[in-house]
Amino acid sequence: MTTFDALFFHVFQHYKSKKGKKANSIATFYITFLQSSLLLLLGVFFAGFFRQMHVATMSAPKAWTLFVLVTAFLYFKNWMQYGGRKRKVLNAKVLKKKKLTYSMGLLWLLPVAILGLTFVLLQAV
Repeated sequence: MTTFDALFFHVFQHYKSKKGKKANSIATFYITFLQSSLLLLLGVFFAGFFRQMHVATMSAPKAWTLFVLVTAFLYFKNWMQYGGRKRKVLNAKVLKKKKLTYSMGLLWLLPVAILGLTFVLLQAV
């Protein structure tokens, strides 16, 4: 089980008691938001790196288009992965282990902090 799986199930278990059937949608959105913010951070880092190395790779509009397409792909991948049988199997494995004790505020702050770091890096480059 990956780190993203563990984070998904922690968010899922937290919202399952409060939101019911919407818990899966919220957890899928959270994982997609986290993965896309990490992808954006890596993209900005490599764009700045390639700019410093004077390598002409891709124009900015094409890079943003690629980012949007990959984010849509990530959402549908997570929707397929965590919406079906695999979620039920992984959920049974998670319930056997001890419960994670992450703060939900900290979990929601993580992608926001990554986006903040991304914007600082984007301004520096």
